Amino acid sequence: MIYYITKIAITVALVIVISEISKRSTLIGGILASVPLVSVLAMVWLYVDTRDVQKVAVLSTSIFWLVIPSLALFLVLPVMLKKGVNFPISMGVALSVTVVCYFVMIGILGKLGVKL
Repeated sequence: MIYYITKIAITVALVIVISEISKRSTLIGGILASVPLVSVLAMVWLYVDTRDVQKVAVLSTSIFWLVIPSLALFLVLPVMLKKGVNFPISMGVALSVTVVCYFVMIGILGKLGVKL
């Protein structure tokens, strides 16, 4: 139980630190947020929990392919905000577009024989 609480605490702390740094410098916050910290943590936790490098490799491959559709959020959100759409609606639309992009990507990868 302590192990899971530690994992949660470290992960939450990183998100909080990045959001606090972003208040002072969006550049530094952006750099820190763009580093795949969550992905790295997920791979580390998976390895520590299972010692299975094959599972880590498969997770890493899945992350690679799914980063591409996730970029839709970072394209749609700023465009909507710059057009004056309020934040909650902009975020909702950007997340919805991203979800659609995930399904499209998974479909395309499936047709190409890529298993996630």
